[in-house]
Amino acid sequence: MCWEADPYTRALRTGRGPLFLRSTAGWLLPLDVQRWCAEPDGADLTVLARCRGAVLDVGCGPGRLVRTLAARGHRALGIDISPEAVRCAARTGGPAMVRSVFDPLPDEGRWDTALLVDGNIGIGGNPAALLDRMAQIVRPSGTLLVETAPPGLHDDLDEHVEVHLDDGNGPHGDAFPWARVGPRALLRHSKPAGWTPACTWTAPDRRFVALVRHGTTADARRGVNDGA
Repeated sequence: MCWEADPYTRALRTGRGPLFLRSTAGWLLPLDVQRWCAEPDGADLTVLARCRGAVLDVGCGPGRLVRTLAARGHRALGIDISPEAVRCAARTGGPAMVRSVFDPLPDEGRWDTALLVDGNIGIGGNPAALLDRMAQIVRPSGTLLVETAPPGLHDDLDEHVEVHLDDGNGPHGDAFPWARVGPRALLRHSKPAGWTPACTWTAPDRRFVALVRHGTTADARRGVNDGA
């Protein structure tokens, strides 16, 4: 698989980049490996504060969020298609398994909260299909916390491209589909999949949207908005 390519494995083992996604459209997207391998930062803490109950972290990487959730007493699981990422998570106490979000998952339909952070709304290059899949995974009263394209990119950004991993020395491995979406575009994709926006917020250089399933109770919506 592309995420087993040497540049990604090497970056995780060293805890630093450079590492990028290089798109066929010509842009380079830096992958913040050093942040992923560190403790949760202030923006991450705003996400963790909104997690309720059992939490599934999709594309968990080296496991900083799932490790923290488990330490806080949540039943938590990270999934990632990179074996090295899962090994990193396990070494630091983050429960994780090698699995694609589109494969069968433990406890489907019973997760209280699911996470798509660090650009992982881009998985598969089709946000609408990913949001449909997340609706199957999260319980009917559950919450999906999504990180969108950062401030400085248009709210309507809705880009579907082919990308390669690039370590600064050119592209590696096969191209794979990826997407970038702004918050307004995310909301357009989320409604047909049965999601309703509960709140949006911005932390330094990062933007997030909390989505709840249609019909979620007012108390649950308040919890997501408050981050309590």
